[in-house]
Amino acid sequence: MNRHSVVIDLPDELATRQLGERLGQCLTAPTVLLLSGDLGSGKTTLVQGLGAGLGITDPISSPTFTLVNEYLEGRVPLYHVDLYRLSTTEVDSLYLERYWDEQETAPGIVAIEWAERLSSAPSGALALALAYGGEAGGRRATLSTTTTSHLIPLETALGHGLLVDEI
Repeated sequence: MNRHSVVIDLPDELATRQLGERLGQCLTAPTVLLLSGDLGSGKTTLVQGLGAGLGITDPISSPTFTLVNEYLEGRVPLYHVDLYRLSTTEVDSLYLERYWDEQETAPGIVAIEWAERLSSAPSGALALALAYGGEAGGRRATLSTTTTSHLIPLETALGHGLLVDEI
């Protein structure tokens, strides 16, 4: 299975939000977006942009204590999950599969912050790792997928040619 990856420098918070917005405009349902990165690396900012790109007008905040926020009024639903406070065992007991197995909820975009706490990632998920770096204290985003169905939306969102291993 080939992994397709691209690295994007994000010089500031606005660039992180704009990346999310472009993804929100291009990703199709169902898509699971696995977000990873240190505290303050921009995961929630990216999801705020994602919501804007989906046409969601409600304020988007981190569901650190509610665990899941559902936004149903956009182009497709956005399910925003935050696993920061949980162990892998606690995460397993939440039955998050309901958000991507399309049996209990409408197909949408599932954005999971602290996705590394999942015991296993959903097949076909899109991974987005945010790290400190880049220019002048910015961030660096690494998008990767093994699913070819993500390639066209990602190429559209990123505005450049065929995604290949650029890392």
